[in-house]
Amino acid sequence: MKKKKQAAFFAMLIAVLLLGGCMYPEENLSENQVPYEDQLKAVQSAVDQFQSEQDGILPIKTKEGDPPIYEKYPVDFRKISPQYMAEPPGNAYESGGIYQYVLVDVEKDPTVKLIDLRIAEQLRSVNIRLIAHEYPPFKEELADNVYSLDFKELGYKEEFYVTSPYSQKQLPLVMSGDGTLYIDYAADLYAALQETEEKPEPGDDIRYLLVESSPFVPAYSLPYTVDEHGDPIFLKEKSS
Repeated sequence: MKKKKQAAFFAMLIAVLLLGGCMYPEENLSENQVPYEDQLKAVQSAVDQFQSEQDGILPIKTKEGDPPIYEKYPVDFRKISPQYMAEPPGNAYESGGIYQYVLVDVEKDPTVKLIDLRIAEQLRSVNIRLIAHEYPPFKEELADNVYSLDFKELGYKEEFYVTSPYSQKQLPLVMSGDGTLYIDYAADLYAALQETEEKPEPGDDIRYLLVESSPFVPAYSLPYTVDEHGDPIFLKEKSS
């Protein structure tokens, strides 16, 4: 049991270090806040040109292990700048911005999307407190291996939320049994389900609904599906 607790502790420590490594270095640069539609188009064009001229290879950074799908393929601007674009966009992390540019659907239609790194900073602040806490302060089991947290035990006066990049609503955090923090996108997914005509089936990962309708990916999220009523629920992991 002690070894399991130590393993969870080190898992959280690694998560903090990884999140810390993704922080935007100069958050007050004016370029950070400019509209991102033109920047997305410019990066998409550069990625497409690179792939066309490099026999299908994509300009992405290689991540060790098996990172979550929406954080798995960050754009490597060193490979496309300055040949395919003069420099990374001002709102990109590499230029001191608040966004990390990533690719989705890399097998069929590589598409440039964004991660708002301010969310990563908020998760990092909670992770720091979790590391200082002897045990994860689980509050309630929400689904199989998914828990809410008792933030008062972590020293917060009230519940901790992050701002959704989709709706600007305040989204809660959840934690898996191994001590990893995630954002609960259920509210955004519920809204997306109301808008889509093609209803997903139970067992489908429905996070694609957020990806298709927005420049952002649901970073730091668990998979979701729908229940028999068509409402979003956490997708139960398949047993090996």
